[in-house]
Amino acid sequence: MDVYRDFIRSYEHALDTVLPAPDPAAFPKPPPVAPGAPVVLLISPHPDDEVITGTLPLRLQREAGARIVNIAVTLGSNPSRRAARAKEVESACALLGWELEIHGWTGLTAEAVAANNSPQNWLGSMVEILTRWQPRWIFYPHAGDAHPTHVAVNHLVEAALKQAKLPAPPTRILTEYWQPLAQPNLLVECPPDSLALLIAALCCHQGEIARNPYHLTLPAWMADNVRRGAERVTPPGQPAPHFKFGTLYQVAPELPHGWNPVMAANAPLSV
Repeated sequence: MDVYRDFIRSYEHALDTVLPAPDPAAFPKPPPVAPGAPVVLLISPHPDDEVITGTLPLRLQREAGARIVNIAVTLGSNPSRRAARAKEVESACALLGWELEIHGWTGLTAEAVAANNSPQNWLGSMVEILTRWQPRWIFYPHAGDAHPTHVAVNHLVEAALKQAKLPAPPTRILTEYWQPLAQPNLLVECPPDSLALLIAALCCHQGEIARNPYHLTLPAWMADNVRRGAERVTPPGQPAPHFKFGTLYQVAPELPHGWNPVMAANAPLSV
């Protein structure tokens, strides 16, 4: 039994680790974005969602030279935390080398989006964001992601995409966190160095991880994504991918040409 107990104790030790808030200036910056670089929009329901689902955006930044822009749709439901959360997401995006727009809309619900009766005109604002940025890729939660704000953001983006004047439909990449995707079609490896960088960025959100240390469970979540992806993205009964950590997505309407359903870190990323 000792070897099994030691294995569990190592997990407990990892979950008791205290990680400091990073200094974004101490991290290497990615190369400057080239003029005319393709835009990736992350439509994030809350500050921290940009990091949790950031495996593929990080890869598009590094391998495709994409311009990553995080749209912070809300600053959370706690008014006393909103100013601090704005600073936290600024630090996280600075660490990752991503641009940031903070909107901080409040009272966002799927029902209000469906009725289009918000005094803030959320739909008009999202249409303006999409039209102005003209994204090549857009990341946002899937419709069943359980958290009310995540579901509302899905409805908002889907409605705005129908109205925005875009030269070509962007590749839509649906994300998951609170509820698994029903039909994932892409599993992207998150190599240890990338996962370490994402955890450092997540540590910028100090107020949130103080009440719920989900930064320490991110590796376990990504390991479970690989377990699920082995049976959901590839046919059941196939050997598991060789990598340990990954993130699941649903790319719509279909995977771009040249993309493999299981995208290991050393596989070429065609754009």
